[in-house]
Amino acid sequence: MTFSNISRRTFVGGVAGAAGLAAFGGRAQAQLALPKSPITLNVVDVAGNLALTQKPIENYRKAKPNLVSKISFTKAPAPELPGKIKAQQEAGRVDIDIVLTGTDALAAGIDQKLWVEMLPAHASALPKLNDIYLEPAARMQTLASGQGVVVTYYPSGPLIEYMPTVKTPPTTAEELLAWTRENKNRFLYARPANSGPGRTWLMGLPYLLKDADPTDPIKGWDKTWAYLKALGENIEYYPSGTTPTMKELGEGSRDIIVSTTGWDINPRVLGIVPKEAKVGALKGFHWVADAHYVCVPKGLPDEKMAVILDLISFILQPQQQAYTYDEGYFYPGPAVKNVPLDLAPAESQAAIKEYGRPEYAALIADNPIELPLMPDKMVQAFRRWDEEIGAAKKK
Repeated sequence: MTFSNISRRTFVGGVAGAAGLAAFGGRAQAQLALPKSPITLNVVDVAGNLALTQKPIENYRKAKPNLVSKISFTKAPAPELPGKIKAQQEAGRVDIDIVLTGTDALAAGIDQKLWVEMLPAHASALPKLNDIYLEPAARMQTLASGQGVVVTYYPSGPLIEYMPTVKTPPTTAEELLAWTRENKNRFLYARPANSGPGRTWLMGLPYLLKDADPTDPIKGWDKTWAYLKALGENIEYYPSGTTPTMKELGEGSRDIIVSTTGWDINPRVLGIVPKEAKVGALKGFHWVADAHYVCVPKGLPDEKMAVILDLISFILQPQQQAYTYDEGYFYPGPAVKNVPLDLAPAESQAAIKEYGRPEYAALIADNPIELPLMPDKMVQAFRRWDEEIGAAKKK
Protein backbone atom coordinates (compact mmCIF):
# COMPACT_ATOMS: atom_id res chain seq x y z
CA MET A 1 0.00 0.00 0.00
CA THR A 2 1.35 3.44 -0.89
CA PHE A 3 1.12 6.71 1.01
CA SER A 4 -1.94 7.66 -1.03
CA ASN A 5 -3.86 5.02 0.90
CA ILE A 6 -3.57 7.06 4.05
CA SER A 7 -5.83 9.66 2.51
CA ARG A 8 -8.34 6.98 1.53
CA ARG A 9 -9.61 6.46 4.99
CA THR A 10 -10.87 8.38 6.47
CA PHE A 11 -18.46 -4.10 22.76
CA VAL A 12 -18.64 -4.94 25.86
CA GLY A 13 -21.47 -2.49 26.32
CA GLY A 14 -25.00 -3.93 26.40
CA VAL A 15 -27.31 -5.85 24.14
CA ALA A 16 -28.58 -4.46 20.89
CA GLY A 17 -32.16 -3.29 20.97
CA ALA A 18 -34.87 -5.50 19.65
CA ALA A 19 -35.85 -2.94 17.07
CA GLY A 20 -32.34 -2.90 15.62
CA LEU A 21 -32.06 -6.67 15.51
CA ALA A 22 -35.38 -6.84 13.74
CA ALA A 23 -33.56 -5.45 10.73
CA PHE A 24 -32.08 -8.89 10.21
CA GLY A 25 -35.44 -10.59 10.07
CA GLY A 26 -38.88 -9.88 8.81
CA ARG A 27 -40.45 -10.80 5.51
CA ALA A 28 -38.10 -10.63 2.56
CA GLN A 29 -38.98 -9.99 -1.03
CA ALA A 30 -38.40 -12.64 -3.66
CA GLN A 31 -34.79 -12.62 -4.79
CA LEU A 32 -34.05 -10.32 -7.70
CA ALA A 33 -33.04 -11.86 -11.00
CA LEU A 34 -29.36 -11.62 -11.91
CA PRO A 35 -28.47 -10.01 -15.27
CA LYS A 36 -28.23 -12.12 -18.40
CA SER A 37 -25.00 -10.40 -19.47
CA PRO A 38 -22.15 -8.80 -17.47
CA ILE A 39 -22.64 -5.31 -16.08
CA THR A 40 -20.30 -2.56 -14.92
CA LEU A 41 -20.28 -1.26 -11.36
CA ASN A 42 -19.23 2.18 -10.16
CA VAL A 43 -17.94 2.21 -6.59
CA VAL A 44 -17.37 5.41 -4.62
CA ASP A 45 -15.36 5.25 -1.40
CA VAL A 46 -15.73 8.01 1.19
CA ALA A 47 -14.16 6.11 4.11
CA GLY A 48 -10.82 4.74 2.95
CA ASN A 49 -12.53 1.37 2.75
CA LEU A 50 -10.91 0.42 -0.55
CA ALA A 51 -7.69 -0.13 1.36
CA LEU A 52 -9.57 -3.01 2.99
CA THR A 53 -12.07 -4.30 0.43
CA GLN A 54 -10.80 -3.44 -3.05
CA LYS A 55 -9.07 -6.82 -3.31
CA PRO A 56 -12.21 -8.78 -2.33
CA ILE A 57 -14.28 -6.69 -4.76
CA GLU A 58 -11.82 -7.39 -7.57
CA ASN A 59 -11.80 -11.06 -6.55
CA TYR A 60 -15.56 -11.08 -7.07
CA ARG A 61 -15.21 -9.77 -10.61
CA LYS A 62 -12.64 -12.47 -11.36
CA ALA A 63 -14.79 -15.18 -9.80
CA LYS A 64 -17.98 -14.09 -11.59
CA PRO A 65 -17.13 -12.66 -15.02
CA ASN A 66 -20.60 -13.68 -16.16
CA LEU A 67 -22.05 -11.03 -13.83
CA VAL A 68 -19.49 -8.20 -13.80
CA SER A 69 -17.28 -7.07 -16.67
CA LYS A 70 -15.74 -3.97 -15.10
CA ILE A 71 -15.61 -2.15 -11.77
CA SER A 72 -14.54 1.47 -11.47
CA PHE A 73 -13.29 2.87 -8.17
CA THR A 74 -13.32 6.52 -7.15
CA LYS A 75 -12.89 8.40 -3.87
CA ALA A 76 -14.70 11.43 -2.48
CA PRO A 77 -14.93 13.39 0.79
CA ALA A 78 -17.76 12.08 2.95
CA PRO A 79 -19.48 15.47 3.50
CA GLU A 80 -19.75 16.14 -0.25
CA LEU A 81 -21.21 12.86 -1.48
CA PRO A 82 -24.81 13.03 -0.15
CA GLY A 83 -25.46 16.29 -2.03
CA LYS A 84 -24.08 14.80 -5.24
CA ILE A 85 -26.24 11.69 -4.95
CA LYS A 86 -29.34 13.74 -4.14
CA ALA A 87 -28.80 15.86 -7.25
CA GLN A 88 -28.42 12.75 -9.41
CA GLN A 89 -31.58 11.23 -7.97
CA GLU A 90 -33.57 14.39 -8.57
CA ALA A 91 -32.33 14.39 -12.18
CA GLY A 92 -33.21 10.69 -12.57
CA ARG A 93 -29.63 9.82 -13.55
CA VAL A 94 -27.85 7.94 -10.77
CA ASP A 95 -24.41 6.80 -11.89
CA ILE A 96 -23.11 5.62 -8.50
CA ASP A 97 -23.89 1.98 -7.76
CA ILE A 98 -22.11 1.34 -4.47
CA VAL A 99 -21.00 3.67 -1.69
CA LEU A 100 -18.40 2.47 0.80
CA THR A 101 -18.87 4.65 3.85
CA GLY A 102 -18.34 5.04 7.55
CA THR A 103 -21.02 6.20 9.92
CA ASP A 104 -20.72 9.80 8.69
CA ALA A 105 -22.12 9.56 5.14
CA LEU A 106 -24.31 6.64 6.25
CA ALA A 107 -25.99 8.97 8.73
CA ALA A 108 -26.30 11.83 6.25
CA GLY A 109 -27.80 9.50 3.63
CA ILE A 110 -30.33 8.08 6.06
CA ASP A 111 -31.25 11.64 7.08
CA GLN A 112 -31.78 12.60 3.44
CA LYS A 113 -33.45 9.28 2.45
CA LEU A 114 -30.83 8.47 -0.19
CA TRP A 115 -30.26 4.75 0.41
CA VAL A 116 -32.04 1.60 -0.71
CA GLU A 117 -33.52 -0.45 2.12
CA MET A 118 -31.55 -3.70 2.12
CA LEU A 119 -32.86 -5.24 5.33
CA PRO A 120 -35.31 -6.77 5.74
CA ALA A 121 -36.31 -6.23 2.09
CA HIS A 122 -33.42 -8.29 0.68
CA ALA A 123 -32.53 -10.46 3.67
CA SER A 124 -32.99 -13.65 1.65
CA ALA A 125 -30.16 -12.61 -0.70
CA LEU A 126 -27.69 -12.05 2.16
CA PRO A 127 -26.13 -14.27 4.84
CA LYS A 128 -27.81 -14.41 8.24
CA LEU A 129 -25.82 -11.48 9.57
CA ASN A 130 -26.43 -12.13 13.26
CA ASP A 131 -24.97 -15.61 12.81
CA ILE A 132 -21.73 -14.50 11.15
CA TYR A 133 -20.93 -11.09 12.66
CA LEU A 134 -18.69 -10.43 15.62
CA GLU A 135 -20.88 -9.15 18.45
CA PRO A 136 -19.78 -5.50 18.18
CA ALA A 137 -20.18 -5.61 14.39
CA ALA A 138 -23.72 -6.90 14.86
CA ARG A 139 -24.44 -3.90 17.07
CA MET A 140 -22.89 -1.56 14.51
CA GLN A 141 -25.28 -3.05 11.96
CA THR A 142 -28.22 -1.79 14.01
CA LEU A 143 -27.14 1.79 13.27
CA ALA A 144 -27.77 1.33 9.56
CA SER A 145 -31.56 1.22 9.89
CA GLY A 146 -31.47 -1.54 7.27
CA GLN A 147 -29.97 0.87 4.71
CA GLY A 148 -26.40 -0.40 4.73
CA VAL A 149 -24.49 -3.60 5.47
CA VAL A 150 -21.38 -3.72 7.68
CA VAL A 151 -18.35 -5.09 5.82
CA THR A 152 -15.50 -4.07 8.19
CA TYR A 153 -15.30 -3.27 11.91
CA TYR A 154 -12.84 -2.07 14.53
CA PRO A 155 -13.04 -0.85 18.12
CA SER A 156 -11.46 2.44 16.97
CA GLY A 157 -10.67 4.84 19.85
CA PRO A 158 -10.36 7.53 21.04
CA LEU A 159 -6.64 7.25 21.74
CA ILE A 160 -3.99 9.91 21.98
CA GLU A 161 -0.83 9.45 19.94
CA TYR A 162 2.35 11.26 20.84
CA MET A 163 6.07 11.38 20.27
CA PRO A 164 8.57 10.19 22.90
CA THR A 165 9.60 13.84 23.36
CA VAL A 166 6.41 14.21 25.45
CA LYS A 167 8.03 13.13 28.71
CA THR A 168 4.87 13.19 30.82
CA PRO A 169 1.96 12.34 28.54
CA PRO A 170 -1.53 13.22 29.79
CA THR A 171 -3.44 10.38 31.43
CA THR A 172 -6.82 12.09 31.90
CA ALA A 173 -8.96 14.52 29.91
CA GLU A 174 -8.20 17.22 32.50
CA GLU A 175 -4.45 16.63 32.18
CA LEU A 176 -4.73 16.86 28.39
CA LEU A 177 -6.46 20.24 28.62
CA ALA A 178 -3.80 21.47 31.02
CA TRP A 179 -1.05 20.19 28.72
CA THR A 180 -2.50 22.06 25.74
CA ARG A 181 -2.55 25.28 27.77
CA GLU A 182 1.12 24.85 28.54
CA ASN A 183 1.96 23.78 24.98
CA LYS A 184 -0.07 26.02 22.69
CA ASN A 185 -0.74 24.72 19.15
CA ARG A 186 1.05 21.41 19.82
CA PHE A 187 -2.19 19.34 19.97
CA LEU A 188 -4.35 18.60 16.93
CA TYR A 189 -7.43 16.73 15.77
CA ALA A 190 -9.42 16.90 12.53
CA ARG A 191 -12.96 17.95 11.69
CA PRO A 192 -15.20 15.12 13.01
CA ALA A 193 -17.51 15.08 9.97
CA ASN A 194 -14.62 13.91 7.79
CA SER A 195 -12.29 12.11 10.19
CA GLY A 196 -12.65 8.75 11.91
CA PRO A 197 -10.37 9.74 14.81
CA GLY A 198 -12.04 13.16 14.95
CA ARG A 199 -15.55 11.82 15.31
CA THR A 200 -14.40 9.06 17.69
CA TRP A 201 -12.86 11.77 19.88
CA LEU A 202 -16.06 13.81 19.70
CA MET A 203 -18.24 10.85 20.70
CA GLY A 204 -15.79 9.49 23.26
CA LEU A 205 -15.50 12.67 25.31
CA PRO A 206 -18.94 12.38 26.96
CA TYR A 207 -17.81 9.07 28.47
CA LEU A 208 -14.44 10.47 29.56
CA LEU A 209 -16.09 13.52 31.14
CA LYS A 210 -19.01 11.57 32.62
CA ASP A 211 -21.47 13.83 30.84
CA ALA A 212 -25.22 13.65 31.48
CA ASP A 213 -26.16 11.58 28.42
CA PRO A 214 -23.44 10.40 26.00
CA THR A 215 -26.14 9.51 23.46
CA ASP A 216 -27.62 13.04 23.24
CA PRO A 217 -25.26 15.72 21.85
CA ILE A 218 -27.83 18.49 22.21
CA LYS A 219 -29.18 18.04 25.72
CA GLY A 220 -26.64 15.69 27.30
CA TRP A 221 -23.20 17.06 26.40
CA ASP A 222 -22.84 20.26 28.43
CA LYS A 223 -19.44 19.21 29.80
CA THR A 224 -18.28 18.03 26.38
CA TRP A 225 -19.07 21.26 24.52
CA ALA A 226 -17.50 23.35 27.28
CA TYR A 227 -14.38 21.18 27.21
CA LEU A 228 -14.09 21.36 23.41
CA LYS A 229 -14.37 25.15 23.48
CA ALA A 230 -11.68 25.37 26.15
CA LEU A 231 -9.47 22.96 24.24
CA GLY A 232 -10.01 24.92 21.04
CA GLU A 233 -8.34 27.98 22.58
CA ASN A 234 -5.07 26.04 22.39
CA ILE A 235 -5.50 24.55 18.89
CA GLU A 236 -4.17 26.39 15.84
CA TYR A 237 -6.68 24.99 13.32
CA TYR A 238 -8.79 21.91 12.54
CA PRO A 239 -7.69 20.01 9.41
CA SER A 240 -10.40 18.83 7.02
CA GLY A 241 -9.29 15.20 7.37
CA THR A 242 -7.07 12.90 9.42
CA THR A 243 -4.07 12.70 7.07
CA PRO A 244 -2.71 16.19 7.88
CA THR A 245 -2.71 15.36 11.59
CA MET A 246 -0.52 12.31 10.92
CA LYS A 247 1.83 14.26 8.67
CA GLU A 248 2.21 17.05 11.19
CA LEU A 249 2.92 14.58 14.00
CA GLY A 250 5.48 12.86 11.78
CA GLU A 251 7.11 16.13 10.78
CA GLY A 252 7.33 17.32 14.36
CA SER A 253 5.00 20.34 14.13
CA ARG A 254 2.59 18.69 16.63
CA ASP A 255 3.38 16.60 19.69
CA ILE A 256 0.01 14.97 20.47
CA ILE A 257 -2.88 14.10 18.16
CA VAL A 258 -6.09 12.12 18.41
CA SER A 259 -5.84 8.61 16.99
CA THR A 260 -7.38 5.15 16.75
CA THR A 261 -5.91 1.65 16.60
CA GLY A 262 -5.73 1.66 12.81
CA TRP A 263 -4.57 5.24 12.41
CA ASP A 264 -1.84 4.44 14.90
CA ILE A 265 -0.58 1.31 13.14
CA ASN A 266 -0.90 2.11 9.44
CA PRO A 267 0.85 5.50 9.22
CA ARG A 268 3.81 3.96 11.06
CA VAL A 269 3.83 1.08 8.59
CA LEU A 270 3.91 3.65 5.78
CA GLY A 271 6.63 5.75 7.41
CA ILE A 272 4.44 8.85 7.75
CA VAL A 273 4.69 8.69 11.53
CA PRO A 274 7.92 7.45 13.15
CA LYS A 275 7.80 3.89 14.39
CA GLU A 276 8.65 5.01 17.93
CA ALA A 277 5.44 7.07 18.32
CA LYS A 278 3.44 6.00 21.35
CA VAL A 279 -0.27 5.78 22.16
CA GLY A 280 -2.28 6.15 25.31
CA ALA A 281 -5.85 5.82 26.53
CA LEU A 282 -7.13 8.49 28.90
CA LYS A 283 -8.41 7.28 32.24
CA GLY A 284 -12.03 6.12 32.18
CA PHE A 285 -12.26 5.94 28.39
CA HIS A 286 -14.78 3.84 26.50
CA TRP A 287 -14.08 2.60 23.00
CA VAL A 288 -16.43 4.11 20.43
CA ALA A 289 -16.60 1.48 17.72
CA ASP A 290 -16.49 2.17 14.01
CA ALA A 291 -17.47 0.23 10.93
CA HIS A 292 -17.66 0.59 7.19
CA TYR A 293 -20.84 -0.09 5.29
CA VAL A 294 -21.96 -0.86 1.78
CA CYS A 295 -24.82 1.48 0.90
CA VAL A 296 -26.72 1.63 -2.38
CA PRO A 297 -28.27 4.84 -3.71
CA LYS A 298 -31.93 4.65 -4.71
CA GLY A 299 -32.55 4.60 -8.45
CA LEU A 300 -30.64 1.53 -9.67
CA PRO A 301 -32.15 -1.21 -11.87
CA ASP A 302 -33.06 -4.49 -10.19
CA GLU A 303 -30.38 -6.48 -11.99
CA LYS A 304 -27.66 -4.25 -10.55
CA MET A 305 -29.15 -4.58 -7.10
CA ALA A 306 -29.07 -8.37 -7.47
CA VAL A 307 -25.37 -8.30 -8.30
CA ILE A 308 -24.58 -5.92 -5.45
CA LEU A 309 -26.30 -8.18 -2.93
CA ASP A 310 -24.32 -11.13 -4.28
CA LEU A 311 -21.12 -9.07 -4.03
CA ILE A 312 -21.82 -8.17 -0.39
CA SER A 313 -22.31 -11.85 0.43
CA PHE A 314 -18.97 -12.59 -1.25
CA ILE A 315 -17.12 -9.86 0.70
CA LEU A 316 -18.45 -11.32 3.97
CA GLN A 317 -16.86 -14.73 3.36
CA PRO A 318 -13.99 -15.36 5.82
CA GLN A 319 -11.40 -15.79 3.06
CA GLN A 320 -12.27 -12.34 1.68
CA GLN A 321 -12.61 -10.75 5.13
CA ALA A 322 -9.00 -11.75 5.85
CA TYR A 323 -7.86 -9.05 3.40
CA THR A 324 -9.36 -6.41 5.70
CA TYR A 325 -6.44 -6.75 8.10
CA ASP A 326 -4.63 -4.73 5.41
CA GLU A 327 -1.56 -3.08 6.98
CA GLY A 328 -3.40 -2.31 10.18
CA TYR A 329 -5.40 0.65 8.92
CA PHE A 330 -8.73 -0.49 10.42
CA TYR A 331 -7.20 -2.84 13.00
CA PRO A 332 -8.29 -5.55 13.31
CA GLY A 333 -10.73 -5.12 10.36
CA PRO A 334 -12.84 -8.25 9.87
CA ALA A 335 -16.54 -7.91 10.72
CA VAL A 336 -17.23 -11.64 10.81
CA LYS A 337 -16.24 -14.42 13.17
CA ASN A 338 -13.42 -16.92 12.68
CA VAL A 339 -11.01 -14.79 10.64
CA PRO A 340 -7.65 -15.20 12.41
CA LEU A 341 -4.65 -13.11 11.38
CA ASP A 342 -2.92 -16.17 9.94
CA LEU A 343 -5.61 -16.25 7.24
CA ALA A 344 -4.52 -12.79 6.07
CA PRO A 345 -1.94 -12.15 3.31
CA ALA A 346 1.70 -12.50 4.39
CA GLU A 347 2.34 -8.76 4.08
CA SER A 348 -0.55 -8.02 6.45
CA GLN A 349 0.75 -10.49 8.98
CA ALA A 350 4.25 -9.04 8.79
CA ALA A 351 3.07 -5.42 9.13
CA ILE A 352 0.91 -6.11 12.17
CA LYS A 353 3.57 -8.25 13.80
CA GLU A 354 6.11 -5.41 13.50
CA TYR A 355 3.93 -2.34 14.05
CA GLY A 356 0.99 -3.61 16.08
CA ARG A 357 0.91 -3.10 19.83
CA PRO A 358 0.61 -5.96 22.36
CA GLU A 359 -1.29 -3.67 24.73
CA TYR A 360 -4.25 -3.45 22.35
CA ALA A 361 -5.52 -6.90 23.31
CA ALA A 362 -5.92 -5.90 26.98
CA LEU A 363 -7.28 -2.44 26.12
CA ILE A 364 -9.97 -4.02 23.95
CA ALA A 365 -10.79 -6.71 26.51
CA ASP A 366 -10.83 -4.46 29.58
CA ASN A 367 -12.75 -1.37 28.44
CA PRO A 368 -16.39 -0.98 27.36
CA ILE A 369 -17.08 -0.78 23.62
CA GLU A 370 -19.90 1.62 22.81
CA LEU A 371 -21.90 2.25 19.68
CA PRO A 372 -21.46 5.60 17.94
CA LEU A 373 -24.36 8.00 18.01
CA MET A 374 -27.50 7.10 16.15
CA PRO A 375 -27.50 8.64 12.65
CA ASP A 376 -29.82 11.55 13.44
CA LYS A 377 -27.86 12.39 16.59
CA MET A 378 -24.57 12.15 14.71
CA VAL A 379 -25.79 14.68 12.16
CA GLN A 380 -26.73 17.00 15.04
CA ALA A 381 -23.32 16.55 16.69
CA PHE A 382 -21.43 17.27 13.48
CA ARG A 383 -23.52 20.35 12.79
CA ARG A 384 -23.06 21.72 16.28
CA TRP A 385 -19.29 21.07 16.22
CA ASP A 386 -18.99 22.79 12.84
CA GLU A 387 -20.95 25.82 14.04
CA GLU A 388 -19.62 26.22 17.58
CA ILE A 389 -16.11 24.74 17.53
CA GLY A 390 -14.73 24.48 14.02
CA ALA A 391 -16.12 27.60 12.35
CA ALA A 392 -13.59 29.95 13.90
CA LYS A 393 -10.54 27.97 12.88
CA LYS A 394 -11.04 26.49 9.43
CA LYS A 395 -8.03 26.05 7.18
